[in-house]
Amino acid sequence: MTRDIADIRRDYEGGRLEEDQVPDQPLSLFDEWLALALESEGDDGNVMTLATADSQGMPHARVVLLKDFSEQGLVFYTNYQSHKGSELANVPHAALVFWWPSLGRQVRVEGPVEQVSDAESDAYFASRPRASQLGAWVATQSVVIPGRNWLEEREQRFQRAYEGQEIERPGHWGGYRVVPEMIEFWQGQPSRLHDRIRYERRASTWSHFRLAP
Repeated sequence: MTRDIADIRRDYEGGRLEEDQVPDQPLSLFDEWLALALESEGDDGNVMTLATADSQGMPHARVVLLKDFSEQGLVFYTNYQSHKGSELANVPHAALVFWWPSLGRQVRVEGPVEQVSDAESDAYFASRPRASQLGAWVATQSVVIPGRNWLEEREQRFQRAYEGQEIERPGHWGGYRVVPEMIEFWQGQPSRLHDRIRYERRASTWSHFRLAP
């Protein structure tokens, strides 16, 4: 081991998060926090960890990008045939974690997952850079491949196939929406006495309360 990580510590000096001062709707607070994160974290402000479970109950996590959100939920895009796509087909629930170190803030989201409409996926796909559009065709995500050359040769074939024309969205690629039933806001504080405000939804009604750090 190159260094003793047991002694790595960080002191937090965040502003207070008071349960009587937060909005009734968690997405309003999330909007405020995300806006600050995009300023302080730059292009990494919309990075989130997505956790899913397979049919055996084994958890799996990876980093994806938040691409849209509303009161209906938080949206990301991926290959439906990937490991996470297969997991969501069997267990359509997920957890998300946002971590913004410059702000000392974390947001956790949990809830069921649904595919977005074809129209939403088409609109987002059309907005992507051409290279990223090609990538959705090239990458048979999570499948074992013989090497990097295989990817590059496959990319060249699709470049030739779509030369001079628009690239259509593959049927195996599109968006998922995590419909939040729980959203927890965490603000780091001194002495590890952090602020945690959790929102929970029952039907269409949100309630919130403080949790011990």
